[in-house]
Amino acid sequence: MAESLASPVSLGEAIGWVGGPLSDLEGGDIGEVQSVYIDSTSHDPSWLVAKLAGSGRRERGARVVAVPVDFCAGAAGVGVWAAIDESRLRGAPVVDPSRPLLREHELTICDHFGIGEEVGRAAAVADLADGAITSIPPRS
Repeated sequence: MAESLASPVSLGEAIGWVGGPLSDLEGGDIGEVQSVYIDSTSHDPSWLVAKLAGSGRRERGARVVAVPVDFCAGAAGVGVWAAIDESRLRGAPVVDPSRPLLREHELTICDHFGIGEEVGRAAAVADLADGAITSIPPRS
């Protein structure tokens, strides 16, 4: 699986990506960045929320998924590139960006993206109590 990009993404930078296109590992346009989840304690960005475009087959509604912000690079007004292949993005667990993520949700999403509990976001939440709110939508 892809490894985290070198420079951490700031909250301002991640929020600047909202509304921009999301490209997969190969550079294909896969959707749009809808929002950002932030860590419930530090308020650093933890996930991008992306609404995925149709994949050419019949779908009921677009999938809304969390994408590891540490696997992304981009520029406001230009778009975001995720170091993740299209099939992994399309298979990601669906999220409701109006609701916070719990420890269990984040560990499931991390597992999907191959992020083991000893590194990155999984390590940040693994030792917390079941049911702990770990990421929240930013306040307007």
